Amino acid sequence: MTPAMPASLFEETIDLLSHLVSFDTESSKSNLPLIDWVEAYLARHGVACLRVLDATGEKAALFATIGPQIDGGIVLSGHSDVVPVAGQKWTSDPFHLRREGGKLYARGACDMKGFDAIMLASVPLWQKMPLKAPLHILISYDEETTCLGPVDTIARFGQDLPRPRAVIVGEPTMMQVVDAHKAVATYRTVVSGREAHSSKPALGASAVQAACELVTQIYRIGAEIGAQGVAAERFDPPVSTVHVGTISGGTARNIMARECSFHWEFRALPGVALDAVYQRVEAYVRDVLLPNMRATAPEADIVTHVEIDVPGLAPEPGSPAEQLALRLTKSNRTHAVAFATEAGRFQAAAIPTVVCGPGSIDQAHQPDEYITEEQVIACLAFMQDLGRELC
Repeated sequence: MTPAMPASLFEETIDLLSHLVSFDTESSKSNLPLIDWVEAYLARHGVACLRVLDATGEKAALFATIGPQIDGGIVLSGHSDVVPVAGQKWTSDPFHLRREGGKLYARGACDMKGFDAIMLASVPLWQKMPLKAPLHILISYDEETTCLGPVDTIARFGQDLPRPRAVIVGEPTMMQVVDAHKAVATYRTVVSGREAHSSKPALGASAVQAACELVTQIYRIGAEIGAQGVAAERFDPPVSTVHVGTISGGTARNIMARECSFHWEFRALPGVALDAVYQRVEAYVRDVLLPNMRATAPEADIVTHVEIDVPGLAPEPGSPAEQLALRLTKSNRTHAVAFATEAGRFQAAAIPTVVCGPGSIDQAHQPDEYITEEQVIACLAFMQDLGRELC
């Protein structure tokens, strides 16, 4: 502990984290039990909450304010969903917090229920401070899939909710200030051909063959865009990238495949059009692949569905969010990361935003995911200083 930080605050954070990770909030599942619990916790401290439900009513974002209900405050944004644990080899129950060797193990401990617990533990501390501007807590959903969880709440800023002057997204950055990250778009391409005996290829059109040709072309296009772009040395890797993650098709070795589908993604540097690869893929399908397939199978088709379209975070030198976060972290430089976050959603609404949170992204999505106690303490100190800043 730092001299100004009571040990009880740290232990309360650990207790809150143990509760949060006990909820299985994989993105395919409802987060409402967790939201219920957080809402009850805040109610015990006299903090009113606003639920913003998704279209299904099975998930919700939670928004709460500590301090005056006025514009010009700071939003601290964290998400409640986690990635699946299926197929991973954990050495302990992923939904039970294990404290060992200065590390806190559980699914979501790092990404990013650790930050959520730190926000909640800081509430009583902030309530004792004479805040001149509000601190807002936003806990969202579906960050791991679409980053759409905070969008409906963002739309209400300046309407029936106070409009903040800055947002800090608490994704794991080792408490470094991140002012730029790549955008990401993900796609599912479905190739439909015609079945025929493999000994008579002229009678059919192989969806597997066409899919393989298209995958190869996607990588070619990605390499060309990466080589033509301006290298951004702050990023690792310093180029826009493509990746095909899964592919499935066909029914037997000696049957020309009627259908084949694959999932792929494009991660774009700030300033690179997020649909740059998609547009060229569509042109290749239209001009090359479909004419070849339809020569023997007029019904052949290739359709690409846009699944996720997450905007990047572009640097805003000197923005209120950047200046505040640099002051609080006692740093004089910002960083860039390759992974995507919800930060671009806030920036798209013209709200200055940075990413700064505890833990290492290298631990995210891994079996035996953990956050160190040292990082929890560093973020708690950050929250204390943030409260003082707003006094």
